[in-house]
Amino acid sequence: MKYRLPFFLFMLTAYAANAQQQPLKLWYKQPATKWMEALPVGNGRLGAMVYGHPEAETIQVNEQTLWGGVKYNDANPNSLRVLDSVRSLLFAGKPAAAQDLASPNMIAVDGENATKLLGHFRSYQTLMNLHILYGKKTVSAYRRELDLTTGIAGSQFTANNNTYTQEVFATAPGNVIVVRIKSGKPHGLQTTLYLDRPDTKNAATLYKDCKSGVWEGNKLLLQGQIIDKNEGEDRGPEGRHMKFAGVVTVRQQGGSLLAKGDSLVVTGADEIVLLIDGATNYDFSHLSLDEKADPVQKLQTAIKKYSRIGYDQLKQEHIKDHSSFMNRVAFSLADTTVDKPTDERLNAVKNGQYDAHLTVLLFQYGRYLLLGSSRKPGVLPANLQGIWNNHIDAPWDADFHTNINLQMNYWQAEEGNLSETTAPLIAFMDHIREQGRITARKMYGARGWVMHHATDAFGKTGLQNEMYYGTFPMATAWMCMHIWDHYDFTRDKNYLANTAYPIMHEHALFIKDFLVKSPEGYLVTAPAYSPENSYKDPATGKGASLTYAPTMDNQIIREFLQRYITAAHILKKDIAFADSMQQVMAQLPPTRVGKDGRILEWIKEYDEEEPGHRHMSHLFSLYPGSQINASTPELFAGARKSLEYRLAHGGGHTGWSRAWIINFYARLKDGEKVYENVQALFKKSINSNLFDDHPPFQIDGNFGSAAGITEALMQSGDNTIELLPALPAAWSRGEIKGIRARGGFEVSMAWENNQLTKATIKSLTGEKVTVTYKGKSVAIQPAKGVEMSVEKQL
Repeated sequence: MKYRLPFFLFMLTAYAANAQQQPLKLWYKQPATKWMEALPVGNGRLGAMVYGHPEAETIQVNEQTLWGGVKYNDANPNSLRVLDSVRSLLFAGKPAAAQDLASPNMIAVDGENATKLLGHFRSYQTLMNLHILYGKKTVSAYRRELDLTTGIAGSQFTANNNTYTQEVFATAPGNVIVVRIKSGKPHGLQTTLYLDRPDTKNAATLYKDCKSGVWEGNKLLLQGQIIDKNEGEDRGPEGRHMKFAGVVTVRQQGGSLLAKGDSLVVTGADEIVLLIDGATNYDFSHLSLDEKADPVQKLQTAIKKYSRIGYDQLKQEHIKDHSSFMNRVAFSLADTTVDKPTDERLNAVKNGQYDAHLTVLLFQYGRYLLLGSSRKPGVLPANLQGIWNNHIDAPWDADFHTNINLQMNYWQAEEGNLSETTAPLIAFMDHIREQGRITARKMYGARGWVMHHATDAFGKTGLQNEMYYGTFPMATAWMCMHIWDHYDFTRDKNYLANTAYPIMHEHALFIKDFLVKSPEGYLVTAPAYSPENSYKDPATGKGASLTYAPTMDNQIIREFLQRYITAAHILKKDIAFADSMQQVMAQLPPTRVGKDGRILEWIKEYDEEEPGHRHMSHLFSLYPGSQINASTPELFAGARKSLEYRLAHGGGHTGWSRAWIINFYARLKDGEKVYENVQALFKKSINSNLFDDHPPFQIDGNFGSAAGITEALMQSGDNTIELLPALPAAWSRGEIKGIRARGGFEVSMAWENNQLTKATIKSLTGEKVTVTYKGKSVAIQPAKGVEMSVEKQL
């Protein structure tokens, strides 16, 4: 196959407000040859990776609820029996003995056999691949692109003096993935279509019970049920798990559509429209399986709804919906027009060039991916891969990892003016409380609810994997901070009273019961660890991870309890209990610096096993927390020293860790380091389709970097907004419109020669706020819905 330069340009799309910017498009001169080059579309429930291949096209499809496993409480019932002994060993400086006792008695069990410890739970799975075969041909004028504003992945090429175009989008209003393939000449389209699913014979424990074929003359149907024969690593109860089905409905104009074996053959058509859908028997309301539900029947019901809608209407409604979210925020940086493919531009950056518009694309791509993986009609939050996964057993099961990754997925949600994307996360946390209450009681004898370092679609809350990785009950408090954030940005008191506060209050009860007095006289978490780092045990010189009162735990509890107490007073609920938590905070170990000025990660000044560790947990209160700042100068300086030390020893080597570093430097008000680390992310951790690389693919680096870019341009706190706090010199001219600040404000601004030239604050609530720029401040109180200019006062 031979590719030549493209002869056309796709239509430019409209953008928010009046910001001058290049089209928000990823584009390429060649098709994807592997999954990590394909382009994503998603509507929150359905996702697809589009290769754009002119001879043998592949569209890999996901349905967000397709997970292996079943619902059960995985808390180890032996935990409470050994809890005091484990704590005593930790307080005595015997972490190895504590871990030996804790491991068989605290690690999660399978729910049916309490003696069988779980390695981990089941994976999020791909649904199917749609194959579209055109046959061998000589191709010219090839172009493939993804328009972030319209949410359409397109490709176009010429072959045999005919031009072929393909458009793919996942519509939320229509709740279906739509593909249109069109021939430029009448009757010029010939293709064969079929479905398959990756073979699972080589997977660790999962085997397929799956078949596909022609259905009702114009449809391809794939259906099956996950079968777990429980061979190899223990991962939970064996037997039949989730039922699933996928369908492709084919509409052709002109020509014929015939069944041939398990394929559909199109001959002499002018165009075809494909409607791709999937369903499972997952019941989100109970985080379980509905044994009575039939995925095929669900598809039949759905087909009746969208089969009556024409392609043009599906597309028009999709663009209107999708662009209404994307256009809320417009961002541009000074840039000369560069009409080069995205992969070529990325390679230039990897070789040391600066490409301002690629930074803009990275930012908007993060918003695009969050919108595609966490919104209605979907019900689950974005997982480690958002919604896009081509595996049966995905890396880290593509799970919900709560020792930073799930949280990082949502760092940009509120500031990026995509508040609606948090709804699946908040609902999921609300539903998890059922199992979390059981786990709190069984493992710790505590009230309230708790989860640990990871969970799945069935809401497991036990201590998963190993003591080394899993011992993180403070993941719950961290997740509750996101639940508070939705209120903090919207000031929706009805949401605070009916949704956020009950979740937060129950976890505050857990914290009250879980904390225990340490030999130093502090209230501490025990057992605990500092994700996912190790220290050198002074007694043995060997690596250890289990501990008590790691710095991150103390910081998280302070940050959470401050928000909880504020919520209680706003609602005038549980005031006595809330005020008692002030005394709890006063008895937590303080954040301290060591002899070299760095912030201590553990309760004692241990030597680190891995000085360049990817997790920088002891800097939590710098970001995403806020209690390390310029008003705490010793800790502020200590955070910088800690960060520099980690980087000097190889830190930031994973994509998500580098994204976290961008946010750290933004909070340190260091624009040049923000720029340096955005460039480093491009160079080391971004693939040609701009997916983040852990490696392998994890989507949190995309989300976290978008948040970091926002933090460099605007930061907000309690009734404060700071403009351009960490603006890199390279971003000398630019404009951003529509980002959100705490307190219910929308911020827009422009700058020239690194100096603010325009700034407007729009109030959504009518609250007061102090706006700061380079040390100058102005207090304003715009009326609700009113936009106020402040640049002349700054």
